[in-house]
This record gives sequence, C-alpha cells and structure tokens, in this order.
Amino acid sequence: MSKIIISSDSTCDLSPELVAKHGISIIPLGVTLGTQVYRDGVDITPDEIYAHHDKTGELPKTTASNVGECIDYFTELTKDGDTVVHFTISSSMSSTYNNNCIAASEFDNVHIIDAMNLSTGSGLLVLAAAEMAESGMDAEDIVAKLEELRPCVDASFVIDNLEYLHKGGRCSAVAMLGANLLKLKPCIEVKEGSMGVGKKYRGVYGKVLAEYVDERLADVDSIDTARVFVTHAGCNEEIVNAVVEQVKSKGIFDEVLTTRAGCTVSSHCGANTLGVLFIRKSPIA
Repeated sequence: MSKIIISSDSTCDLSPELVAKHGISIIPLGVTLGTQVYRDGVDITPDEIYAHHDKTGELPKTTASNVGECIDYFTELTKDGDTVVHFTISSSMSSTYNNNCIAASEFDNVHIIDAMNLSTGSGLLVLAAAEMAESGMDAEDIVAKLEELRPCVDASFVIDNLEYLHKGGRCSAVAMLGANLLKLKPCIEVKEGSMGVGKKYRGVYGKVLAEYVDERLADVDSIDTARVFVTHAGCNEEIVNAVVEQVKSKGIFDEVLTTRAGCTVSSHCGANTLGVLFIRKSPIA
C-alpha cells in the first residue's frame, strides 16, 4: 500500500531522533571546504567547519543539490508508488527550491514546498506535515494546510559574533566593527523568506539571551503552544541549558526540543548563535 513520505533538505536541522521517529527522509546539501565537497550532516559536522576556519580563516561554501541529484532522490522515494511532500530552504536564500521544482516536474506524485525559512523554522513545518501524514491526511490537503501555517512561523536567532556574517558578505566591515565595539548582539529574524536584522541587544551573551527569550515569548496568547525549538550552533552547554530551563519555566509549551544547527546555518552564522523558534496562531506581520 502506497504512503505519503515527508521529506526535506538538510537545512531543516531536525535531530536524528526526530527524523527516525517520524520517518522523515533527508537529502543533504553540499558543503565545499577547501577543495573537498562534503554532504551536510553525513560526512562533515559544524565543529569540523569551525576547526577549519580557526586554522585557515576560510569559510565553506554551501551548494544546492543539482537537478540530477534531486531526480535520483525522488526516483528512489517513489519507486513503490509513494507520494512525496518535500520541503526546501527558502527560495530567496538558495537555488535549492528551483532545482527541486524542475526535478519534481518529472513526477506526478512529488510536491515541493518552499519553507520560506531555514533551520528549525523549516523543521517546525516538516514536523507538522509528518504529523498530518500520520493522521491520514492526503498530500494535497497537507500542502494546503502548510501554506496556511508557513507565515505563522516565528524564526529568529541571536548572534554573538558577526565574523562569519561579515566574511560571508552579509555584514559590512564598518557594521561589524561598530557592533564589536558596542558589544552588540543582533537578532536575525526570518520574514517572508528573507533574513533581516531585528533588535540589537547589548551586553554579555548569556544575559542577552535571557532578555531575548522573555521578549520573544511575551505575547503568550498569540503562540501555538504545541512545541518550541531551542536551536543553537555550538553554544556553551551551560548557556543552552539555561535557555532551555528558562523556556520550560514559562510553562507555555507542551514540548520543548533542543537541536544543534547543521552545517548550512553554522557556515553563515558561526558558533554562539542561538534561537527560539515556534509557531504563532496567526500570520506574522
């Protein structure tokens, strides 16, 4: 009997445990480090990227799966007649979505969803789709429901150091110098598929994160309380635990999940990046 397979590229940053629990299929994006090409989350880790950067000053390049790779991937997933609902990182951030759409045009049973997000901002949608499939919804209804849910995702991160953003061309040298001198910690928000700078916090990173969490979760009535992600890119364990306990202490969410950001997010933001990601009841303006 055919079934619905929920799938995503590796930028959704779901843990191996969550992927296994819900039977989610993952296709890794490429990571080029030096002259070597790796597969995100398969044969390279964020810590290896940080070590390479510390040694050489070089950042990796991340690459989308090409059309041929996507066709091969979807061919394998649909070989038994199964239907695929596949998520990609925001189309404004990568050519991944376009490549997948071209590949999916070769199939009658592959649906591509532009998550218009990254990391567990996408992961929230992937998990929601998996639960819908488990409840017996058909693919068309899942796609329609996800299009309603997508603008409700509240995805943001606080960055401790702007070096990676600067080297990746996403932050000018002047802005980086000013932020470092003033000890600013910018909040990066994802809105309408693109990253932008929200509030600029000032101070020690741990204290900044406590303020960030309080502000992000202040409007309790607007929040879908099913789950929240605390996602980080290699933060100190004490800092992560403090944020998790702070989120849990508010008693808002049924489920508080902790995940480590994969190579794509880590390549652009660097270590000491942390976000609290969840879904609101209404689209975010």
